[in-house]
Amino acid sequence: MKFIDEAKLKVQAGNGGRGCVSFRREKFVPFGGPDGGDGGLGGSVFLQAVEGMNTLADFRISRTYRGQNGESGSGNDCTGHGGDDTTVNVPVGTVITDLETGEQLGDLTVEGQSLLVARGGKGGWGNTRFKSSTNRTPRKAGTGLPGERRELALELKLIADVGLLGLPNAGKSTLIRAVSAARPKVADYPFTTLHPNLGVVTAGPGRSFVMADIPGLIEGAAEGAGLGIRFLKHLQRTRVLLHLIDIEPPDPAADPVKDARTIVAELKRFSKELAAKERWLVINKIDLLEPRESEKRTREMVRRLRWKGRVFRISGATGEGTAELTQAVMRYLEEHPRAAGTRAP
Repeated sequence: MKFIDEAKLKVQAGNGGRGCVSFRREKFVPFGGPDGGDGGLGGSVFLQAVEGMNTLADFRISRTYRGQNGESGSGNDCTGHGGDDTTVNVPVGTVITDLETGEQLGDLTVEGQSLLVARGGKGGWGNTRFKSSTNRTPRKAGTGLPGERRELALELKLIADVGLLGLPNAGKSTLIRAVSAARPKVADYPFTTLHPNLGVVTAGPGRSFVMADIPGLIEGAAEGAGLGIRFLKHLQRTRVLLHLIDIEPPDPAADPVKDARTIVAELKRFSKELAAKERWLVINKIDLLEPRESEKRTREMVRRLRWKGRVFRISGATGEGTAELTQAVMRYLEEHPRAAGTRAP
């Protein structure tokens, strides 16, 4: 199924049922009085987060969801049956916004979490409600209130623990293939990854985390260049970013350090909060150089970047250093648990 992370839909709650105008008709009770019941409550519309969905593609086909109308009241003070609610399943990590007001209505980050997006209308009063000392035989009833109607914008932000950051062809897809069961496309040309990929990384019995492979960034991404800017929002829920740098770029004229600075600049332009996240430097493709040359080049990169954080040297192709990296990530995640109310799928 095609990866879609934005969609629009309309929701219409059910209308309340009409109230009833009725009078008691019993033998030996000539003036029984009014006994019309109220109309039923209209059905509401809810959005509910479910596991197993990782795209909003379904909403490109079905765009309108309605609650059932309430039934009319009847005699003998019988209230009409309420309309059935409608529950719409969305992926975990969906942000819901009212298009008319721009208000964010909710952020569904936990499986089973639901959000009321359109409330059903109240049922109209039956004529019993209008009885008074001066009006013993009311002949009017309420028509029922209309249900709420809204147009919503849905935005999916994947919930992953770790995000991979880097230029196209930095080896992000190769790394996630090496440490998880995810199988993103790998090739020797830029922009091989066209949409985010999630992989579950196992670090031991009962210990695992979710890693997200995001399409590569290029200079000008914050203004919409390339593909990465469209998916940077999926990194906002991560707890640690792994910044991959190619130690031996295919283009001899390329400068990995300059490229790394470009990535950081684009992060800051997109979101200061995202740029401030815990970020580790991961020097990739060390198998392409002799060990001594690889170590020398790593030291030079760290010096030029004035890097003060953690540094790892790996090869996604051969698996060298990946075990140490995943164990370090697992320890960090255990020491820095996710805030209550959000979790990775």
